[in-house]
Amino acid sequence: MSDTYIRTSRTTATRYRDRMSYDRALAHEILDEAYDCTVGFVAGGEPRVLPTLHVRVGETLYLHGSSGGRMGLSARDGEVPVAVSVTLLDGLVYARSHLHHSANYRSVIVHGAARLVTDPEEKLAAMAALVDKVGAGRSTDSRPADTKEAAQTSVLALPLVEVSARARRGGVVDDPDDLALPHWAGVLPVRRVFGPPEADAGVQADVPGYLPGAQLPWVTPVALAGRHVRLEPLTLGHAAGLVEALGDDEVWRHLSIHRPQTLEAMRDHLARLLRGRWTGSQICWAQVDPATGRVIGMTSCHDIDPERRALAIGHTAVGKPWWRTGVNTESKLLLLEHAFNTLGAERVFWHTDIRNERSQQAIARLGAVREGVLRRHKQRADGSWRDTVVFGMTADDWPAAGRRLRELLAAGGSTALAAV
Repeated sequence: MSDTYIRTSRTTATRYRDRMSYDRALAHEILDEAYDCTVGFVAGGEPRVLPTLHVRVGETLYLHGSSGGRMGLSARDGEVPVAVSVTLLDGLVYARSHLHHSANYRSVIVHGAARLVTDPEEKLAAMAALVDKVGAGRSTDSRPADTKEAAQTSVLALPLVEVSARARRGGVVDDPDDLALPHWAGVLPVRRVFGPPEADAGVQADVPGYLPGAQLPWVTPVALAGRHVRLEPLTLGHAAGLVEALGDDEVWRHLSIHRPQTLEAMRDHLARLLRGRWTGSQICWAQVDPATGRVIGMTSCHDIDPERRALAIGHTAVGKPWWRTGVNTESKLLLLEHAFNTLGAERVFWHTDIRNERSQQAIARLGAVREGVLRRHKQRADGSWRDTVVFGMTADDWPAAGRRLRELLAAGGSTALAAV
């Protein structure tokens, strides 16, 4: 299977062709991240637009509907031509002139002929996939549809053949003559944030850990901005920048995997990391140069324990050009501020390979205390067993450590952190 979708007359842009993409992985990423879509079709000779839920299973997009709705009725006599639109709004762009106001977004358009799913097994599997999309494991933690309920629901299957993705990223694009105007210009990021779960009356069960908002705010990677670095919630869209920035084996020497050398390998690695968010075990950020928007590394919080108010910082990789700069120092400061000041953490800790003396020195310079060694704790990428050094910082340690790090950054210094 090709990595790209075939371009057709219906998926070829007439304007801003540089924003178009036919990359299969990018289209999948957008479809999987979005919960809802808009389906356009013709009923009774008139155009109709229907907002609904969708789920991607391989190269098929399943669309949810009612068996008595116009879309379901239209498909009873055979395949129905549809156009599906999915859009993720990432930011509002404020320019100095009206014309150049814009938005940062990622979108997918799918054209094709949708068929009504009539096979009972395929229909039930598609309905289970739709339920699992709102919480991995939800389909086994709720009652499946009975025969009557399945009859009331229509599911349409749309092959992913004519697919195009479109995206705008970056900042303001103003005319050169307008740059001297006194008006504020910039980008206002837009994030989807889930609120705390609200149980229905009479529910005795605990909030399931698979809910996207079940452990908020502990498992929500919010954007964090500093002078040297910006931490953005990690997505598969950061893969290309990470391949370029982390293209030195020395960066990966003390990490648990070998360096992902291709875009596909990096996306696979990021997909594994991102699955940690749904289990509540790990949340990840991309490290970005705030001046250029260039991706320069990644970091995470892991072993997240909201009940004991503790988490670890680690799995960090920073490109060698940014070693011995303020980037990783400020990244750690931003994460520590988020942990102690926002989440109210009682303890933050670090794990590092006993062979990685540079990392141990860097963590100690943060103000963390060496607490001990976990022997034969985990395997290295080469299969050997490593002893892991544990460092910790408590809520009592944090005020003094935070002051010292802020003073250091204000003075233009760094702690030479890398690959912590």
